[in-house]
Amino acid sequence: MNKEQLVKAIAAETGQPQSVVTKILNATTETIVETVANGDKITLVGFGTFEPRDRKERQGKNPQTGEPLTIPATTIPAFSASKAFKEKVKSL
Repeated sequence: MNKEQLVKAIAAETGQPQSVVTKILNATTETIVETVANGDKITLVGFGTFEPRDRKERQGKNPQTGEPLTIPATTIPAFSASKAFKEKVKSL
């Protein structure tokens, strides 16, 4: 499902116009991105948690030369599904 299909599904479920749903979805995703980018986490009960996670520096290899290299530490966005979400998917 892509964003357009999601907007149509939400609009059908809520009875709201697609333009309103698009604005709400855009605001939601922007807020999640900004919050996680600022180092905070967002928990949506029954859905999951969006949070920044730190990756440690580690050793790797250049795939072209096989030469060892150091991959620097970084922060990445992460999502953890809630227990209810995991159980719903598992039951399929």
